[in-house]
Amino acid sequence: MNHLEKLENKSIYILREAYSQFKNLAMLWSIGKDSTVLLYLSRKAFLGHVPYPLVHIDTHYKIPEMITYRDALAKKWKLNIVYGENSKALQEKKTFPEGNANRIECCKYLKTEALTNTLSGNWPRYRLNHINGKYEIDKNTEPYTGVIVGVRADEEGSRSKERYFSPRDRNNDWDVGDQPPEFWNQYKTDYVPGTHVRIHPLLDWTELDIWEYILQEKIPTVSLYYDQGIGKRYRSLGCYPCTSPVVSSAKNPKEIVEELKTGKFSNIAERSGREQDKEDDGGLEQLRKGGYM
Repeated sequence: MNHLEKLENKSIYILREAYSQFKNLAMLWSIGKDSTVLLYLSRKAFLGHVPYPLVHIDTHYKIPEMITYRDALAKKWKLNIVYGENSKALQEKKTFPEGNANRIECCKYLKTEALTNTLSGNWPRYRLNHINGKYEIDKNTEPYTGVIVGVRADEEGSRSKERYFSPRDRNNDWDVGDQPPEFWNQYKTDYVPGTHVRIHPLLDWTELDIWEYILQEKIPTVSLYYDQGIGKRYRSLGCYPCTSPVVSSAKNPKEIVEELKTGKFSNIAERSGREQDKEDDGGLEQLRKGGYM
């Protein structure tokens, strides 16, 4: 097997292991390249079907094209998507830049609080009815005990401390020092009741691996990742007030792969365009300890 085949096989094994071990399982889909590769792997692991719901946290500040892409792919692949949001924070304008919050506070309200309360079932979950185009309240209020996430160890410092099966407490809090050892593909999946587990099938993938796989498998991604003729493209996607493009003329996956192989971004962090990272002293560890992705 070549390098990509080994990565693919391991990720598919982890997805199937998670599905067999966790009763209430879900997968986070941020619409970015990593979680979209994870979505593609899920369909490959389960013969074209995704057997668990996809959870999307809607901050209402995503770049509009991301939402258009999300809805089109959901319809094409018949995806079961659950939507969560922090309605109270949005109404009270605890946002950036329109409201009275700074970037880190905005992430805490619109992402961390929305995510943890959506996963736990404390807040209403919504589904988009693709027939009538209306959002409907999800009748399932059971907490998700296992959540699949497209985290990569090379993407950001705190994520390198994760495990493939990473436990959180019942409040979704993450104790960095309490991660179980993982040797020889042996994973701990048996936890005390109330433990919430994040599952990371892409942990050992790199940015180059992701793009080589997208190129090989012809996976559809949002076009924001490609230069549209202005000499810039997005390398990492988030909310539009806090995400900036990078200087790049790459117009398709092949050109991005070639660009990465030249080492153009070797000294530039992948999330360098995410302004909230800079306000958090260059890392996301504090936000992630509280449940952030």
